[in-house]
Amino acid sequence: MILVTGGAGFIGANFVLDWLRGSDEPVVNLDALTYAGNLENLASLEGDARHIFVHGDICDRELVDRLFAEHRPRAVVHFAAESHVDRSIHGPGDFIRTNVNGTFTLLEAARGHWMGLDADGKAAFRFHHVSTDEVYGSLGPGDPAFTETKTYEPNSPYSASKAASDHLVRAWHHTYGLPVTTSNCSNNYGPYHFPEKLIPLMIANALAGKPLPVYGDGQQIRDWLYVTDHCSAIRAILQKGTPGEVYNVGGWNEKPNIEIVHTLCALLDELRPDAAGSYRRLITYVTDRPGHDRRYAIDARKIERELGWRPAETFETGIRKTVEWYLANQDWVAHVQSGAYRDWLDKNYAGRG
Repeated sequence: MILVTGGAGFIGANFVLDWLRGSDEPVVNLDALTYAGNLENLASLEGDARHIFVHGDICDRELVDRLFAEHRPRAVVHFAAESHVDRSIHGPGDFIRTNVNGTFTLLEAARGHWMGLDADGKAAFRFHHVSTDEVYGSLGPGDPAFTETKTYEPNSPYSASKAASDHLVRAWHHTYGLPVTTSNCSNNYGPYHFPEKLIPLMIANALAGKPLPVYGDGQQIRDWLYVTDHCSAIRAILQKGTPGEVYNVGGWNEKPNIEIVHTLCALLDELRPDAAGSYRRLITYVTDRPGHDRRYAIDARKIERELGWRPAETFETGIRKTVEWYLANQDWVAHVQSGAYRDWLDKNYAGRG
């Protein structure tokens, strides 16, 4: 049994689905179902006894303690986080509560559980913390890619809150001996991505004939990682990672944002042509957001060298799969963008723990 937090969100849901495709080991899935948590992502697991969904908050110590006592997981995979930079600029308090206080609560509950295990159970237990490359700050055009020893220089409330959580995880290992691992990943993309992020937003807006808003000059560079490759990296870390170690996970795909938008327009022109002309006509440059980091790049050689992991998808194969998925799942996009889904959540999950 493993405990996954945030397993109804984009990366978490993909991880749960991927895990249960390749293993019969059950998953306890704890998710607060905030705006980006979506049970429709897990619809294929309805009635599957291997998936135990719990609606709740990682800041709820009583609930988290109860889950450890009832299910006695051998590992924790901690995805639960507020994760959108724009939202963190306008409302940083939620990011401190979930990303910092929530991680602290989860670490303390995990430590209490771990301390009660026998020697073999203690040795086998793992707490894996999923973090971001944004904690390292911004790179110049000629700077080397982020390694695991890069100084932390977070520049947004979101990245600062994730940096704080990373430090807590490190401290709980060095102070208490809790067997933790951390991964810092680059930008994920793929199925079930909430349509406020760059790739799903551009697809949704293009299909609706709406402007495709590009910040500043569009030359902000990111490394792109297909989400199932991220899932396979986490499995490798759980299986073979060394407690106390950090592993950077990237796709070896550095690209400026405007190139991503052009690629999406070209794929949509091919797969869903618009009689009005190329979707590139919809590209609109907008005022850049405050403190926008210029470049992120992940050096993923450590995880390849030590654990034998490399991404299976190229950007070309992954982005085509992504666009094809969104074209085939327009009902999902429409539903998560509508008020109907939030009303359904309030009716079915309000007050549950």
